[in-house]
Amino acid sequence: MTIVSMAPGWADPQWRATALDWVSGQLDRHGRRVTGPVEARQRPWSLVWQVPTDAGPYWFKANNPGTAYEAVLLAELPRHAPGRVLDPVAVDPARGWSLLPHGGPSLRDLAEPDPTRWADVLAAYADLQRTVAPRADDLVALGVPDHRPAALPALLADLLDDRAALLLAPGPDGIDTRPATGGGGDGETRPAADADGDGDGDDGGLDAATYERLRAYLPRFADDCGRLADTGIAASVQHDDLHDGNVFAADGYRFFDWGDASVAHPFGTLLVTLRSVAHTYSLPEGDPVLLRLRDAYLEAWTDRHDRAVLREAAGLAVRVTTVSRALSWRRALATTDPTRAGYADAVPGWLGELFAPMPV
Repeated sequence: MTIVSMAPGWADPQWRATALDWVSGQLDRHGRRVTGPVEARQRPWSLVWQVPTDAGPYWFKANNPGTAYEAVLLAELPRHAPGRVLDPVAVDPARGWSLLPHGGPSLRDLAEPDPTRWADVLAAYADLQRTVAPRADDLVALGVPDHRPAALPALLADLLDDRAALLLAPGPDGIDTRPATGGGGDGETRPAADADGDGDGDDGGLDAATYERLRAYLPRFADDCGRLADTGIAASVQHDDLHDGNVFAADGYRFFDWGDASVAHPFGTLLVTLRSVAHTYSLPEGDPVLLRLRDAYLEAWTDRHDRAVLREAAGLAVRVTTVSRALSWRRALATTDPTRAGYADAVPGWLGELFAPMPV
């Protein structure tokens, strides 16, 4: 099963009719009937429909070519980590389509009064990663991006050559390669630092000093990735956007929205998760609550690794994963959709976060 990228035509009536026929046919095979019009939510990287049926809502998702591999994960993960993800009604990896049942309330819907529940969530997620780790090579072969430590230095070097993605000033040829940018306000996980001296230019791009600093940092980054690889902790699926809006909280914890995921060092998960927890509960970097959550997550690996080694690896993984976040945004925005401009600053924003304080 491999991915064949197909350009999205989400506004085309013929595309919509084809997708609706597919959804209706898949639901019919499961004894379900569509009972009304779909409710759509569109972003540059995906189109999501809430589909009303005689058994409650179902969810159709069409990914753009840069994130189409999510359908592969939705097909593969239930086979290897049952109970940790939703069982899809149907997936079409070649088209990047998926159809899922309703998963119930998310952690965000429940609005928990304190962050301690995250200890159990992270333990469940670590169990998923440990279970899936033996399938890492297979997932890469199926099209899931390879962000393992050995691959990241070359990926960073390539990203630094992508002036358009970084919203850099004109290159030596004098041609301004920057796309237009706009505001966010989308509710997606974005960099913590914007225009406060942490690396962004006035238009959301990298300033010249940060760009040169990143260039000079390449050998150090490669060394950090090498140290991370040398820990011997197996790579696995890494969600890369695990926050309270992407965890169903009914019938245990189930994880969804895998469009940012990659095969990577598992501990990179902590970057977004702990920053999200810190933001939600107004916790500073290094807060004891964040340290306890980190340790609750790392507990799954203490059968083979010393806790001090695991904590050091977590610190390295969290920092290098800022590059993974920039890469995932670049994939998501590999589209001609003009609304991509409202999110374009996320690529240089996350890359500039490489030098920012980390949550742990």
